[in-house]
Amino acid sequence: MSASRLDATTRLRDPAARQRATAVLVAVVLLWPLLQLSEFQPARLLDAGNLQVMGSFLAGFLPPAVNAEFLALLMRATVETLAMATAGTALAWVLSLPFAFAMTQSLSVSRLGPARGMAAGRAVRGAVRGVLTLLRAIPEVVWALVLVRALGLGPAAGVLALAVTYAGMLGKVYAEILESGDTRSARALLEAGSGRRAALLYGLLPGAAQELVSYTVYRWECAVRASVVMGFVGAGGLGQLMDQSMKMLNGGEASVILATFLVLVLLADALSAGLRRVLA
Repeated sequence: MSASRLDATTRLRDPAARQRATAVLVAVVLLWPLLQLSEFQPARLLDAGNLQVMGSFLAGFLPPAVNAEFLALLMRATVETLAMATAGTALAWVLSLPFAFAMTQSLSVSRLGPARGMAAGRAVRGAVRGVLTLLRAIPEVVWALVLVRALGLGPAAGVLALAVTYAGMLGKVYAEILESGDTRSARALLEAGSGRRAALLYGLLPGAAQELVSYTVYRWECAVRASVVMGFVGAGGLGQLMDQSMKMLNGGEASVILATFLVLVLLADALSAGLRRVLA
């Protein structure tokens, strides 16, 4: 083989191929025991008996229920789910803002130079991080179970459950988004004597607005899904209607509820894309 061909082969060879192959091998070695512990056996889905059972179950979803009485209940449950998800996300957003503001290191005046408040600032950020971890560590369905017993059946328990859990998620991610962008403008404003709020509004938000809005809409979409799940524990909405339909073995109603849920997710995607175009 000529020297030119050797040079061409060397240029085409991936210099990181060995590292990637090693990483894949290590991942497989670590993942395999976890798959065994979780009893992950996808081949069982292709078993003739299991395919027959799944086929019979899915066949029960047809034809869809389109009677006027059910559609009226569906409309009411859909509005209730949207109200629960929107109110819960809005309340979580309000609760998360001071947490995110306190956690963002780029807005810390004490980090600009030697100051007596540096240790206190680290302690405050550590305490806020601990509170956010506690809020998001408990799933919203658990909060819903507790709050349903305190407030009774209905969407109020779902709203508070979403607000508590999602406040922890939003506060953490908001702070990370603000930190991951270009923080030089905020630092320059603080060094010039500007306040922390002005540094946030004019230094950090312009570059992070799209990502913040996109994540907020995504959390709202997750809240819609969570509202459906919480309906199974008595928090109202589409979940409670789905629970009733499944208990009555009414697959036609369940299929319409699932289709409604799909439409809500598509609307959330369209809303996110529209907001990103506006902020672009």
